[in-house]
Amino acid sequence: MYYFVTGGSRGIGAGIVEYAARRGHHVAFTYVANAEAAERTVATAKAAASEAGHEVQVRAYQLDVKDPVAVEAVADEVLEDFETMEVIVNCAGVNRDNLVVSMSNEEWREVLATNLDGPFYVCRQFLNELMANRFGRIINISSIQHEGGTGQANYAAAKAGLHGLTKTLAKEYGRRGITANVVVPGFFDTDMTRETMPQVNKDYWKQYCPMPKGRMGKVEELAAVVDFLAQRDSFINGEVINVTGGLGWTY
Repeated sequence: MYYFVTGGSRGIGAGIVEYAARRGHHVAFTYVANAEAAERTVATAKAAASEAGHEVQVRAYQLDVKDPVAVEAVADEVLEDFETMEVIVNCAGVNRDNLVVSMSNEEWREVLATNLDGPFYVCRQFLNELMANRFGRIINISSIQHEGGTGQANYAAAKAGLHGLTKTLAKEYGRRGITANVVVPGFFDTDMTRETMPQVNKDYWKQYCPMPKGRMGKVEELAAVVDFLAQRDSFINGEVINVTGGLGWTY
C-alpha cells in the first residue's frame, strides 16, 4: 500500500514510517525543517524494508501542514511521484504549553493551526484520490491530553477537535470505502519524551501504568496498531483506539 505520513522525521511519526516500510508499503512523509533527520528516516526505513525482503519507495517532503497552499502543492507532488495514496496518517504536531490566563493568541493559534487545521487540510486534499480508488484509510494520531491537561488548553482543544473531525470523516466517507480512526498514544519512548518529558511525569507513569515494570510504550507497538487499522479488510471505522498500556492521564 501507499502511505502518506505527516511529521515523519522523528518520534512516533518516524516509527510509523519505518514500520510501514518494513511491512512492504511505499511511504511519503513530511517534515518541517530538519532535512538531516528526514534523510535519516528515509535511510532507516529503506534499510528496514530491505532486511525484510522488500523494495519500497520512501521519500521525504518539506511541509508546514498549517499552510493550506503548501499542503495542496505537496500533495500534488506526492501524487506525481507515487502511483497513488491509500493510507493517510496525520502525526505532525506542536506543543506551546501555558496556563489559560497566560496563554497568548499566538500560542493558541499555532497549536490549533498545526494540530487541527493541518489534519483537516491534509485529509481534504487527499480525499478525491481516496474516493477515486473507492478505498482509503485515514488514521489520526491524538493524545491522552484530548480530555484536558493542565497548561495545555490549546493542545487539548486541538486533539479533542481531531476526534470530532475523524468521526465526521468516518460518517461521510465510510460508504465509499474510506475508514477514519483515531489512535491515542500514552507515553512512548521517543527522542521528544526523553528530552522534554518532566521526570515527575515519567515517575508517575512508571509507578501507575498497569504493565510489567510500568514501562513506557515502544514506538513499533503503536505503529503496529496503525498498520492494523490500515488493512484492506478492516471493519473498524470512526473509533478511538487507546494505546496507553491501560493508564490515562490525571494531571
